[in-house]
Amino acid sequence: MDSEPSRPGDGLAAQLRGFGPLGVLAALVLVALGSLGGFPVLLWARLSRTPWRELGFARPPSWARTVVLGVLAGVAFKLLMKAIVMPLLGAPDTNAAYARLVGNPDALPGMIFTVIVGAGFGEEAVFRGFLFERLGRLLGTGTAAKIAIILLSSALFGIAHYQDQGLPGVEQATITGLAFGVTFALSGRLWAVMIAHAAFDLTAVAIIYRGLEARVAHGVFG
Repeated sequence: MDSEPSRPGDGLAAQLRGFGPLGVLAALVLVALGSLGGFPVLLWARLSRTPWRELGFARPPSWARTVVLGVLAGVAFKLLMKAIVMPLLGAPDTNAAYARLVGNPDALPGMIFTVIVGAGFGEEAVFRGFLFERLGRLLGTGTAAKIAIILLSSALFGIAHYQDQGLPGVEQATITGLAFGVTFALSGRLWAVMIAHAAFDLTAVAIIYRGLEARVAHGVFG
């Protein structure tokens, strides 16, 4: 049987999908981009001829259910982190990195855009969709491999938050990364995780903007 004829870009696609110099370089660049890597991930998928569904962009059974559950989960998770988890870890009551948001309506539009497009879409596309696909190709799809992928991707996600939020940011991002990673590993779909992530961060923005951080942080333990 004759083999299929090669198409323009086959060589580049194979290199981007592989783990040679170009494939590794592409992965490093995309992870380094972090929240800016959402659309570059889609470009990588196109150039490497990787179906979007392999990155988790699969249509959910119900868009309405996915949106509602994602929003509720994101809001509840943020309140849980702020009122219980982070105080137990000894985190400061307020996030100094975003103090400029307090009572500042001029800062809201840019921040809302950032947390929806950059965090909700971009970070999930990179740290869940892309990394799970790449590490899955490298480590396999068994239970032990999935656990390793969740741990590794969560650690990288946490480290990415050190520069602007310090150790508390790393702690919070690592924990949220574990939760989002487990959810994605179980479902194989990225949309709900993206929505939950955006809702999580929008809740944080609302709390900071209204000057409620200290009140929420002491809401359980006083």
